[in-house]
Amino acid sequence: MNYRKLGRTNIKVSEIAFGCEGFNGKNLEETKNMLEYGFKKGINFIDLYSSNPELRSNLGQAIKELDIRKDFVIEAHIGSTWKNGQYERTRNLEANKIAFEDLLERLQTDYIDVGMIHYMDAEDDYQKVFNGEIIEYVKGLKLEGKIKSIGLSTHNPIVAKKAVQTGLIDVVLFSINPCYDVQPATEDCNDLWNESNYKNIEFKIDKDREEFYELCEKDNIGITVMKCYGGGDLLDKDLSPFKVALTPVQCIHYCLTRPGVSAVMLGVKTNEEIDEALKYETANIEERDYGEILSKLPKNNMDGKCVYCGHCAPCTVGIDIASVNKYTSLVKAQKEIPETVREHYKELKHHAGECIKCGRCEKNCPFHVNIIMKMEEAVEIFGY
Repeated sequence: MNYRKLGRTNIKVSEIAFGCEGFNGKNLEETKNMLEYGFKKGINFIDLYSSNPELRSNLGQAIKELDIRKDFVIEAHIGSTWKNGQYERTRNLEANKIAFEDLLERLQTDYIDVGMIHYMDAEDDYQKVFNGEIIEYVKGLKLEGKIKSIGLSTHNPIVAKKAVQTGLIDVVLFSINPCYDVQPATEDCNDLWNESNYKNIEFKIDKDREEFYELCEKDNIGITVMKCYGGGDLLDKDLSPFKVALTPVQCIHYCLTRPGVSAVMLGVKTNEEIDEALKYETANIEERDYGEILSKLPKNNMDGKCVYCGHCAPCTVGIDIASVNKYTSLVKAQKEIPETVREHYKELKHHAGECIKCGRCEKNCPFHVNIIMKMEEAVEIFGY
């Protein structure tokens, strides 16, 4: 395993690391087994955005039983809370204090290596946090030694640049892969998954993203990567917006060759998936090379596939059909419901279960999508 310095923190982390998604739904024995397997293979780093109490407790007990805390680096989030049995993002100070103390207790530790300000994509959210009580609370945690460094998670390179330029941020958890890199900055991370944005697009890294990477490299800010596989879409030519399949090794190499990147956080679910990712460490130049594939990207054939363009509107009952399809596609690609996707779906004003099957949307759709079937799929997945 190759280890990289985590920006200016001087912490050495494995360049291939754990996302926490793969531990969701596992019991203590399963959690301990996968954690131990990865650790023995050289993985010494995890991003823990989830506020799920069972997941936190199992990870904490596994780390204790394996006696690896002093050698294991934890990047955990401030702003991710648990309410009524579900994940919720909040900027409420008291809720964050309770959630953070719960995090320490369940992980059975008295410090977090990187305290991440959770999920900040919007400019007004940036202003609220960095000009308010949340940043003061986080700075206080660092002074107390409860967090060793301050981080931020975002999908927006403009917000990321502003945060880094405050001088307060040591690490940024950022969404990186070849598809996302061609997209402009947005306050809605769903735009990164909108396949209509990729139609007839050339492979050229967005200026703001390039500037962000370069800023991190220049200021010695560590970037940790989420969405390396694009939720699995980039590994399947039928799901990839570019209509070509990359290998896990090529995806990892793409991320690790961006300026400023310290580690790729992968939501591996099994020991076999760990091994698949770790092939990167012994892969040769030809196996890692993604250049030839990206230089020959074909145009998209979107007939029958929703590009989330919204041309199907107006819906008779007011459903945001594009967003429903978007969240459904994400779940189908990952074969589970990520907590963030479930939260986005819940926040829609109208849901797929309200569809009256009038067929108006299908007559409007220029890509001949079977929208009624898509709504039925969404109900099956989300329950309403």
